[in-house]
Amino acid sequence: MNYQNITEEIIKKETLKNKIPTLLIHSCCAPCSTYVLEYLSQYFKITILYYNPNIYPSEEYQKRAEEQEMLIKKMNLKNEVSLVITPYDSNEYFEKIKGLENDIEGGSRCYKCYLLRMEKSAKYAKENNYDYFTTTLTISPHKNSKTINEIGSQLEKKYQINYLYSDFKKKNGYKRSCELSKQYNLYRQDYCGCIFSKKERGKLNVL
Repeated sequence: MNYQNITEEIIKKETLKNKIPTLLIHSCCAPCSTYVLEYLSQYFKITILYYNPNIYPSEEYQKRAEEQEMLIKKMNLKNEVSLVITPYDSNEYFEKIKGLENDIEGGSRCYKCYLLRMEKSAKYAKENNYDYFTTTLTISPHKNSKTINEIGSQLEKKYQINYLYSDFKKKNGYKRSCELSKQYNLYRQDYCGCIFSKKERGKLNVL
């Protein structure tokens, strides 16, 4: 399935209406949100939800949150963009992935992590009357867009809130995100965020 085509179809449909729709975007970090904001702010009023209890340690969470805030202030975007940063609570993540601590990167543990963050976003979007919700996760060449969009589809049905399908890496989206990250001198982390990915990178010897 070409999720980029679905994104474009949704945007085309919305532009025919006489109002700008609202969109809640779950963001994993500032670099991943660069191109997504540049692209979607042309068509939506956006709120970035920075909810990532998987990130380790807490100092890393705060660093990425600050970068996200700084980026939104610096970017010259067509429509309004606001930011919601949730308090850091890693227990939410560890509870969600209990029993999967020794799983491989990209496996069931990562699926549970995607689900945790996207479900929080779907709930928030529904409770605050957004027209759509989505996530920046599909910008990464290391993440499975099919899996992420299937989660979005499930949550769309569960919470009765429109999900904006995406594959943001398409049409040079990932390349553009790298260009924008360099332009805004963003901190680009070298691990996904969780303690397990940090260990895999060889930066942590023990859990």
